[in-house]
Amino acid sequence: MTPEETGAALDDCRDRIDVIDRRIVMLLNERARVVEKIGDLKQTMQMRVYEPKREEAVFANITAHNGGPLRPEALKRIYERVIDEMRTLQRDRMAAKGHEAK
Repeated sequence: MTPEETGAALDDCRDRIDVIDRRIVMLLNERARVVEKIGDLKQTMQMRVYEPKREEAVFANITAHNGGPLRPEALKRIYERVIDEMRTLQRDRMAAKGHEAK
């Protein structure tokens, strides 16, 4: 492969990553909207934000459907961060509505 071909292939890969990243952002925001709804329901029922059993179910779901190349541990670390941010979103939303989020 010539340097020009390599450069073109690299540009193509980066363009594809940009498109994928935009899809990921769209999906994360879609997930966040569902999390907001869950927070509203939890607030109505005066439930806590943090649900360890549900988080374990999420981890089990993502690792069971992982086709690689990411290792299960890597996916869990990524989702730990996603869940943490979603939990913050719920807490902030509940606090804004006057509920003591735990």
